[in-house]
Amino acid sequence: MIFVVLGVSGSGKSTVGAKLAERLDVPFFDADDFHSPENVAKMAGGTALNDDDRKPWLNTLASLLSEHETSGGAVLACSSLKKAYRSVLESKLKAKAEFIYLRGSFETIRERLDQRSGHFMSNDLLKSQFQTLEEPTDAFVVDIKMPVGDILKAIEVEYRGKTQS
Repeated sequence: MIFVVLGVSGSGKSTVGAKLAERLDVPFFDADDFHSPENVAKMAGGTALNDDDRKPWLNTLASLLSEHETSGGAVLACSSLKKAYRSVLESKLKAKAEFIYLRGSFETIRERLDQRSGHFMSNDLLKSQFQTLEEPTDAFVVDIKMPVGDILKAIEVEYRGKTQS
């Protein structure tokens, strides 16, 4: 089974995704690790990526998910801000990916980003991420104000049985 943990920067995708993968005993991938050096430099400089910037990155991630679909699954932490991006991620899969949307307010996430250091994503880009975000209608939605352990329990309850097959 393929899980994609999505949301804007600072929503907790990497933390939740890594812990979910550990619980499921499947590989975890952070989409940020697959950005080109040019995209990283662009974001670090405070410039939002456009669809052309994202296209090769999303295709790489789609191939990665496809490779792991047949070997027991994986968890990917990826912003997946637009429906079209989520469609690309699923484009090479035989089955539908399970999307988990970590939803939080601008203020809550801004506070988190202000406390984070060592990440290439400029805090100034948060507004553009919220403007780009097309909230998914086909995802399991989790409030990021919950503690990580409670988020994982909610995911486990939602997908109980599905992950056993």
